[in-house]
Amino acid sequence: MEPNWAEENLQVIRTLMERSALYRRAMAPVMAFAGATGAGAAIIAEKGAAAHLGFATYWMLVCFATIGGALFLVRRQAMRDGEPFWSSPTRRVAQALYPPLFVGLVLGLVVLASQSRPEPWPLLAIAWVFLYGLALHAAGFFMVRGIKLLGWIFILSASALSLARLIVPDLDRTSFANAIMGATFGGLHIAYGIYLYFTEKSRNAQ
Repeated sequence: MEPNWAEENLQVIRTLMERSALYRRAMAPVMAFAGATGAGAAIIAEKGAAAHLGFATYWMLVCFATIGGALFLVRRQAMRDGEPFWSSPTRRVAQALYPPLFVGLVLGLVVLASQSRPEPWPLLAIAWVFLYGLALHAAGFFMVRGIKLLGWIFILSASALSLARLIVPDLDRTSFANAIMGATFGGLHIAYGIYLYFTEKSRNAQ
């Protein structure tokens, strides 16, 4: 064990606690952006404007665009507050997010390459919701408490959707998969962004 390991971890924890307000301010626009992107992408998909791309390809592109936009917003917030963008706490959060998100990417690529029938898009969407919830829950150990709760909401939503598929087999279609993506990655992000906005506003008013 490295002699500075404990000291480094204590410093990371202290820095995370000191920056909790900063993370909270940064998360509101990130969640609003992610929610708006998810909801808008679901509407576009349902109208058939992206049908030529296929479900998996389309939503993975939306995911990459959302991550890019979120990183831009976080970097802009860090520069505005004079904070380093890729700090040690930020690396810890990223490391917590990596495994589930990587599994989601691999799963999407495998399903895309297999071209299995019947179309597996609802199952893929539910799996993505599960994995994203796990990623948020893991990152929540290094961020504000609400992130872990949001992770659980995604996980429970995916569980409910899994049961719905068993009860109503006719839900196995692309429109249902797009609805899952819009309601979870769109609706839940927007709801959490609104919550952060108003709670932060009430804190500043005190």
